[in-house]
Amino acid sequence: MYEDFHVTDRWTGEDLHCRWKANIVAIATRHADAVDVRFDVNDRPMWIALPCAAWVEQKKRTGKVLTDRLAAQVAGRYLKQLIEEGHDSRREMYTMSVGEVLDHLGTVIEEGRAQQGLPSLPVGVEPTG
Repeated sequence: MYEDFHVTDRWTGEDLHCRWKANIVAIATRHADAVDVRFDVNDRPMWIALPCAAWVEQKKRTGKVLTDRLAAQVAGRYLKQLIEEGHDSRREMYTMSVGEVLDHLGTVIEEGRAQQGLPSLPVGVEPTG
């Protein structure tokens, strides 16, 4: 779904290839109460920061946990929407609000159900046997 996708930049018409790379706890890297989800957008890094409070709120509302796989999908959907709406696709970091995380999470879950499940992570790594 949103771990490896193409989107057209609204202003330039450029085809942007967005590929998930990692989820990193930002507390250690930049002293922020967030999880940073890294994407490569045409081989340039772009980060989507999801506040840790979203994990707490999700658990409180539903009793279910926001997993790494779901976080990557939420961030990817948000990134795709930003680019489609004409936000600066050259910016290196965007920060989501708790409400945005939960709204996108609901949509991702519904889309995943319609597609019989979410794709697995990491992308492009074949299981060894």
